[in-house]
Amino acid sequence: MILFIDEPWLLDLAQTHLPGDPDVVDWGALTAAVARHRAETMGTAVYPEPHHRAAALLHSLVRVPAMEHSNQLFAASAAVAYLAASGRPVKVTAGEAGDLIEQVDSGTLDVRQVAAALRGWTES
Repeated sequence: MILFIDEPWLLDLAQTHLPGDPDVVDWGALTAAVARHRAETMGTAVYPEPHHRAAALLHSLVRVPAMEHSNQLFAASAAVAYLAASGRPVKVTAGEAGDLIEQVDSGTLDVRQVAAALRGWTES
């Protein structure tokens, strides 16, 4: 089963996981993140596995901020929640998550590299 999330799913996540209940400042960023993780080319999923789709969400939400603050936390929370909802519980330290987010934010990692890191977070 492939899990696809939508904007209300992301908004619920933001409300429950982000401090201070930040406002959305770019609705298009949320829509873009949702569309990206669902992307298909010629009927083939661009992001075929849960860690690929979680990476697309994380990468999009870090690089194109949607909230008035806490965008990095939002991106990490979205990826972890997506993986958990896809039956892939995550084991990661705050330091590891922070390092990944910083590398994405600086442009050091692309979505494929993020997916590889997330795969490692879900392996026992």
